[in-house]
Amino acid sequence: MEYLKFILYGLIQGLTEFIPVSSTAHLKVISLFLGIDDPGASLSATIQFGSVLAIAWYFKNDIFNFKTRTFKNFLEYILHERLLTSILIATIPIVLLGGSIKIFIPYFFDNVLRSNLSIALVSFLMAFFMYLADSSKRGSINIKNHNYSDSFLIGFFQAFAILPGVSRSGVTISSALISGWERGDAAKFSFLLGMPAITLAAIVEFISSFNDFFSIGLLPLFVGLITAFMSSLLAIDFLLKYFSSNGLKIFIIYRLIFGVVILLSL
Repeated sequence: MEYLKFILYGLIQGLTEFIPVSSTAHLKVISLFLGIDDPGASLSATIQFGSVLAIAWYFKNDIFNFKTRTFKNFLEYILHERLLTSILIATIPIVLLGGSIKIFIPYFFDNVLRSNLSIALVSFLMAFFMYLADSSKRGSINIKNHNYSDSFLIGFFQAFAILPGVSRSGVTISSALISGWERGDAAKFSFLLGMPAITLAAIVEFISSFNDFFSIGLLPLFVGLITAFMSSLLAIDFLLKYFSSNGLKIFIIYRLIFGVVILLSL
């Protein structure tokens, strides 16, 4: 049962991390509905590392295209590559906000904003925000021609993803669309932007809850990570192909239904 539980955690995490419906909310709510333990913020963040590996694998040609580079040239590439610089700039807001909360009010989300009522209300707000984004005029900004101010704005909105129920992919893709990005590149930038944000969250949570993980067992956790990796690959591939042609409508409807179901279950 322990392994089945972690397989379920991994499936939920992987399938909902990149589809704009909030992986944290689904881990919390579905676990409650099925009568199993809420994985909590620490375990959720650690399983999310499987999703980071999936991003790295799926975009390996974009990220690790340095086969012929020397180490010196690779360092220059890291420092001057426009996309990497944009990702670093866009990561600043969530690091500052998340770090401040972790230091000064570490249990704020567990005690205040991880309730089902809060998640339902946030789901409705995100559905409205995604509707505005989906209804906005098609833009021409993309990964090649964007400014650093464009990436920082998306990073600013990404910081709100620390609120359970927001959805990191949902808020970054939507903010990109509202500010004039092309659909395909908005999704791609959102996924790449997730690498440092999710990785830092996983590392911080793992360190802060290091002793708790020994009581769980490393093997079940590893099973959860592998499951999250595989299901994340499927989710990334699906969204990139579906979203470019169909937009956010189906996810907006889903978020409204999800919020209503949560409220009816209270």
